Amino acid sequence: MSVTHYRACHLCEAICGLAIETEGDRILSIKGDPQDPFSRGHICPKAIALQDIQDDPQRLRQPMKRVDEGWEEISWDEAFALVTERLAAIQQKHGNNAVGVYMGNPNVHNYGSMTHGNYFLGQLHTRQRYSATSVDQLPHHLVSLWLYGHMLMIPIPDIDHTDYFLMLGANPLASNGSIMTVPDVTKRIKALQGRGGKLVVVDPRRSETAAIASEHLFIQPGTDVALLLGLLNTLFSEQLTRQSPVLESTAGLAEVRDAVAEFTAERMAPACGIPAEQIRQLARDFAGAERAVCYGRMGVSVQRYGTLCQWLIQVINLVTGNVDVPGGSLFPEPAFEVASARRPGHFDKWRSRVSGLPEFNGELPVAALAEEILTPGEGQIRALVTSAGNPVLSTPNGRQLDAALEGLEFMVSVDLYINETTRHADVILPPTASLEHDHYDITFNNFAVRNVTRYNQPVLSKPEGALHDWEIFVGLGKAFAAATGQPARPTQPPHELVDMAVRAGPYGDRLSLDVLKENPHGIDLGPLQPNLLRRIQTESWRIELAQPAMLQDLQRVAAELAELAPAAGELRLIGRRHVRSNNSWMHNYQRLVKGKPRDQLLMHPDDLTARNLQDGQQVTVRSRVGEVQVAVCASDEMAPGVVSLPHGWGHNRPGIQMDIAEQHAGVSVNDLTDERFLDPVTGNAALNGLRVEVVAA
Repeated sequence: MSVTHYRACHLCEAICGLAIETEGDRILSIKGDPQDPFSRGHICPKAIALQDIQDDPQRLRQPMKRVDEGWEEISWDEAFALVTERLAAIQQKHGNNAVGVYMGNPNVHNYGSMTHGNYFLGQLHTRQRYSATSVDQLPHHLVSLWLYGHMLMIPIPDIDHTDYFLMLGANPLASNGSIMTVPDVTKRIKALQGRGGKLVVVDPRRSETAAIASEHLFIQPGTDVALLLGLLNTLFSEQLTRQSPVLESTAGLAEVRDAVAEFTAERMAPACGIPAEQIRQLARDFAGAERAVCYGRMGVSVQRYGTLCQWLIQVINLVTGNVDVPGGSLFPEPAFEVASARRPGHFDKWRSRVSGLPEFNGELPVAALAEEILTPGEGQIRALVTSAGNPVLSTPNGRQLDAALEGLEFMVSVDLYINETTRHADVILPPTASLEHDHYDITFNNFAVRNVTRYNQPVLSKPEGALHDWEIFVGLGKAFAAATGQPARPTQPPHELVDMAVRAGPYGDRLSLDVLKENPHGIDLGPLQPNLLRRIQTESWRIELAQPAMLQDLQRVAAELAELAPAAGELRLIGRRHVRSNNSWMHNYQRLVKGKPRDQLLMHPDDLTARNLQDGQQVTVRSRVGEVQVAVCASDEMAPGVVSLPHGWGHNRPGIQMDIAEQHAGVSVNDLTDERFLDPVTGNAALNGLRVEVVAA
């Protein structure tokens, strides 16, 4: 007899509700849940692939140990003992920092990793910790820490009530939203336009989102800072700012006004390729809208001015009275409160050993990981722990990191696959698949465009002998404590922590785990509401606009302004998203990779002609760090002078065990991106705007 289960999809930030029909442990169908109050029945192709993940014969089910002949299965006890023995010995000989840690993006999609990862990793007491944050979203967090007092107090566009949405470097139709949890985004954009509102997209490519926007402005990669400065300068010079209670709670406004006075629209226009009058009109339209919001995502964050761009976006929203107001940007108030005063985050308390890059919240920029492995001396990384990450394909200069991993003394990975990174491991510890365990969206409810909550019960039974991710971290933690003579700390299952958190949260008078279980479709807690003035956590209880690092970085813009605009004939590289892909971890599923190839280099026809290249031919793309051969596709959706390769491909390394992915290998854009091409404020990787050469292969 079949049973229908209701839960959220965990594969991207949209957390869409699903109705999953099963018979025993067999999945019969996966559909959107029309009763989910947030996603309203919306579903994307990724959710359908949950069945492929569950049934994939190449997904690891038991711990694997590297042997001379390849790999062999071992018991959990043997695996825990081997890992802790090797890590403890390396730290005893070389110090705590000889062990590094890399946490991949899927960890925040799996609440057991978030609640229990540090049960083990914290015992390592290493400063060599890294994550996908510094190739993704670090600028958002740092600006929020500076302005609002907590790294997770990131204001979210109130898309359902705004009149004017200015979007830079984002493509939510492909990503389903990013640091903006927004399921069913197409209908939300159409509703915005239907009520007379306007969506303006600024992007070097006419993306899927730009194609349905009210207006699309092409911009050269890496020059968003010039556009944003021109906008802010116009708002000040034409007296388009608007008072608000939040703006009255700021400090340093006059300093910011003076600091941007030289960056007029006329001076910024040549750098970004958008005419000065168009920049000024954009500022007037934004300021003139009753409710407006400016939002920038990946294309803005992963460039050399990523932090400055995110700061400018916040300042633009603040001075126009569009922060903490309906229709502007608002701060979600999730049932599981993550922006607690106990752990606001910190920045630049120490620096990396080799290049001197600053830490953020206890993590160093991942662009430094390879050099920290390769460079001899005290503190050199000799062993590495990875969890749900594939940095060989997802971090800059992946070939260099690939070579570095080969020379480690020991490596352990918590992962479901033998992929481009874990093929270097000595031990791989696979957790249960997502449908085999419960889940709660700790992170993405904090970025949601509505206040919602849902507890997801397991759909399928836990296989005999398998461990959930949190159980793996607890097992490692207990074994490591025993090996190093430390007392093992008590712990409890993640669902109990969720129960305590929601009871202690802002809706604790009506929420508990039992209540969540009684509402399998999720609970709508209402639209986002103004709350900043009672939640701000800066030491001064004010929004400190005149951040010294940002005012100083404006001097870098002034000094480099002539270099921002691309030279004649120059090509700059950007990435791109696709709705059937998510980083590097969804290419071993036939229903996601089938159809037209998605890994070509996109290039404007005029740029092809100028290089005597033909649509469809093989070309070589070169940067300082390497080159790849790939088919080129003529596309007028690209701005001239801009080429695009998608992120996450390159499944052509020996030793991986993902047959379908290998059949659709593609090339890795991070074999071109440069670990030295950074935002110097944070060390965040600058993956967009890299200069490349394209020639016939």
